[in-house]
Amino acid sequence: MKYVRFGSTGLTVSRLCLGTMTFGLQTDEAGSTAILNAAAESGINFLDCADVYPLGGGIPTVGRTEEILGRWLAGKRHNFIVATKAYGRTGPLDWDEGSSRKHLLDAIDASLRRLKTDYIDLYQLHADDPKTPIDETLDALDSIVRAGKVRYIGVSNFLAYRLARSLGRSDVRRVARYVSVQPRYSLLFREFERELFPLAAEEGLAVIPYNPLAGGMLSGKHKFEKGPAEGTRFALGTAATLYQNRYWHERVFKTVSDFVGIANEVGMSPVTLAISWVLANPVITSPIIGASRADQLPASIAAADVNLAPEIKQRLDELTAEYRWGDSPR
Repeated sequence: MKYVRFGSTGLTVSRLCLGTMTFGLQTDEAGSTAILNAAAESGINFLDCADVYPLGGGIPTVGRTEEILGRWLAGKRHNFIVATKAYGRTGPLDWDEGSSRKHLLDAIDASLRRLKTDYIDLYQLHADDPKTPIDETLDALDSIVRAGKVRYIGVSNFLAYRLARSLGRSDVRRVARYVSVQPRYSLLFREFERELFPLAAEEGLAVIPYNPLAGGMLSGKHKFEKGPAEGTRFALGTAATLYQNRYWHERVFKTVSDFVGIANEVGMSPVTLAISWVLANPVITSPIIGASRADQLPASIAAADVNLAPEIKQRLDELTAEYRWGDSPR
């Protein structure tokens, strides 16, 4: 496993990050433990979570993934960079979601309890909260950092202009500054190449994209005419509609078919090729890979050792150029 600098910080992380959102619903605790063990054995030391996980659940399952991860980390916490997120709904009250000072101070303590740790390495806003003033959110995060509960802060699912405003307010007010951004990014969703990625490069932010396989679509295993298969996120509880709206379209399936053809031509697993394409973008720090079974990990992990040939990258760029301009279905 290769290791890289985390943006402009002094932190170093593995070239791949393990996402855990399948833990606790798609995958039981025994299966989650097997995935974590396999990732650790490969050299992955960067783990990403969120307080609302597992994916596809609701308020009754909030925190289940952090609890599973916390039990696995017992006795080896210092060996891993642990990231989690807050913003999503964690309870029935109005203030049980968002980026208000109240919610963030409640959320960090709840995550620490579930993860059974004194600190979180990277604490991220899971989404932008337009209802809460930027300064209030930044002040709350600065308080959390100064209290020693968090080492670094970042964001996920932010538009470039909102992130830029937040960075500017941090600089003016001399409070904790975001060091990373976690956007959705794959061959089938490239819109952030236009504005967010140039901003991240200019500001020295780490970029840790999720969904590099487009919810498993780029594995080539899904068939449009058969419909979403049980056990996949396209048929998973509250996540099913979201993922079908993003990717379950005939045009996407045509692109995937052409992509799988290229993978076969170059003698590479579609999973490996899709992730190696993400890694080939110089702005990317660590793509977040995931699995519902441990035997799915090797193809993803293999991408870390691929030096994608420029001509292959260009073919893939051209194949998926339409997904860069914001007119792709999602």
